[in-house]
Amino acid sequence: MLFAEGLQSLLHDEFELLGTVGNGRDLVEATLRLNPEVILVDISMPVLNGFDAVRRIRKDGNAAKVIFLTMHDDETLVAEAFRCGASGYVLKQAAGEELVTAIREVAQGNNYLTPLITNKPVGPLASGPPKLNLTPRQREVLKLISEGMTMKEIAVELSISTRTAESHKYEMMEALGVETTAELIRYALRLGLIS
Repeated sequence: MLFAEGLQSLLHDEFELLGTVGNGRDLVEATLRLNPEVILVDISMPVLNGFDAVRRIRKDGNAAKVIFLTMHDDETLVAEAFRCGASGYVLKQAAGEELVTAIREVAQGNNYLTPLITNKPVGPLASGPPKLNLTPRQREVLKLISEGMTMKEIAVELSISTRTAESHKYEMMEALGVETTAELIRYALRLGLIS
């Protein structure tokens, strides 16, 4: 919430702010209702992740320019953002310096990619990600994790216990050698296990 307030004060003098939302589903609904020219979206949003929200916005025929404003500096996520219809990608840490420029650029029909990523060395998975064979249930759990659902929500959705949902998650994390949910999602995207 503090970040959203900071953004509002940053953009207030330059642009008209039509609204803010707290999750991906509300973003899709607000876009239909408000018809903005430029949308700022995060990859990690509750209910519906940023990628899926943007895909739905595009499917609804809305041509608003989309800028992903996120903490994720992974090249695979950048590629996925542009694949699903983004015109810009800015890291939250650079929002103060870059966001106004990025909005101006995409509003004029150009693409904008933060220099923080274009100057970044290639990551450890560049030579090829590890192989991961998932069960159908693990794939379901992974997809719901990527949509921002909690383990409790996933358990209810799949009619399994919370402990079983967590077990699936930790088995996948162990197989990939990752320690956080964000890393799990990043690897899953890179491996093409979720879209």
